[in-house]
Amino acid sequence: MNHPERLGKYQITDVLGQGAMGVVYKGFDPDIRRVVALKTIRRQFDDGSESGQTIAARFRNEAQAAGRLLHPGIVGVYDFGEDQGVAYIAMEYVEGNTLAHYLTSRIRFTDEDILSLVGQLLEALTHAHERGVWHRDIKPANLIMTRAGKLKVADFGIARVDAAGLTQANSVIGTPMYMAPEQFIGAAIDHRVDIYAAGVVMYQLIAGRAPFLGSPDALMYKVVHEVAPPPSLIEDANRSDRFDAIVATAMSKQPERRFATAEAFRAAVIAAANAPLSPTVSDETIVKLPMRPAGVAVAAPSTAGSSGSVTHWEKSVLAQAEHSLARHVGPLASVLVRRAAKECHDLPSLYAKLAEQVTNPQARSAFISLGAVRSTGSGAPTTVGRTGFASTGGAGGRTFGTSMGSGSLATVAAEAVRLSDPAIEQAQKLLAAHVGPIAKVVVRKAAEKTRYREPFFSLLADAVSDPVARQKLLTELAKLT
Repeated sequence: MNHPERLGKYQITDVLGQGAMGVVYKGFDPDIRRVVALKTIRRQFDDGSESGQTIAARFRNEAQAAGRLLHPGIVGVYDFGEDQGVAYIAMEYVEGNTLAHYLTSRIRFTDEDILSLVGQLLEALTHAHERGVWHRDIKPANLIMTRAGKLKVADFGIARVDAAGLTQANSVIGTPMYMAPEQFIGAAIDHRVDIYAAGVVMYQLIAGRAPFLGSPDALMYKVVHEVAPPPSLIEDANRSDRFDAIVATAMSKQPERRFATAEAFRAAVIAAANAPLSPTVSDETIVKLPMRPAGVAVAAPSTAGSSGSVTHWEKSVLAQAEHSLARHVGPLASVLVRRAAKECHDLPSLYAKLAEQVTNPQARSAFISLGAVRSTGSGAPTTVGRTGFASTGGAGGRTFGTSMGSGSLATVAAEAVRLSDPAIEQAQKLLAAHVGPIAKVVVRKAAEKTRYREPFFSLLADAVSDPVARQKLLTELAKLT
């Protein structure tokens, strides 16, 4: 597609990501000379149709909701406008990784880091709630951790703003895994849906998995009727039980039994920690993943409901998954992909679900890695009923690694091709030409995560910020045998 040279006063300098709904550009504000992210919506989504009006309304709502907030823990919105038939939001340009990317990469947080993350999230929510804004889609994919170890809340596309008039009491909207019971049953909601979701995030950080898993229908039943096991008792959690009661209170079925405010939630965390919370996440955790422009992919929102329809996926994305899975299970792949697509709302979880059908352990690991790599592409949704800065499902909005073509990715990962030691040494030399001596550290960390060809190459490409140089590196790496 043709990209504009500017939108309004903003000069377009790069394409950060694109999807079914629109494009996210890197831009430059010449008036105050700062870099911005420009999130756009495609013209056809404001075509006067009911669904188009809903999507366009949420886009404007994001600008209105985040625009009234000014807090270091919330991605700032600077401007909203329209130019050349394209609506856009000018917002803070953030480099970092979503919390979902850390979780998908199986990064284990220390107790101190968990407390810092939860404390920072609750500070931001306190600011929003005091100004009449409820986010309503708090989840790891909407939480960005910056290079400085600071957490930023993104994507206010479905936020509830006083007098916004965008939602009704009986509308079902949000991401099922993080939705409170009252959201599922269509009851009246308030700021405490964010407190519930923050409790789910804390649970996930402690346990390494969400409290409830399954299809949207199964999730609905479990969230409304079942009590999640304490996070400390989840297998492989290996955590103290000192925060179990706090999580249970935050995730209470009845809103009135939860913490009354985000600040009260944070106070309980501080009391249980018996020490001040660190204002930042540790450097040791941050460097486990290379920095990137966070939230650079734009997902196509589905309808507000969570009926399990696969319309929130682009056909090309599902076709890629089917092609890769067919190498292991044959024609059955078509049925399995359709079923999994109804249950999963981000690319890594889709591939993890499908990987259950792959019997060979090495091939299964490669298939899961392929999902992380492919989450760099467009059309991979991360939510139900949102128009936001997607972190691509928790994979961090990666913008590299797709230039080699989906076919080669599928072939290499599905056949579980591993790199030899000489090939890894040669890859280090190629990377050093772009980043210098740090290449040795980058290669070592990448090899600790995976030795499968394409995921490994994509991790190396993370270290190269310039798109042209990154493409050159990927081309060079592709020649290695």
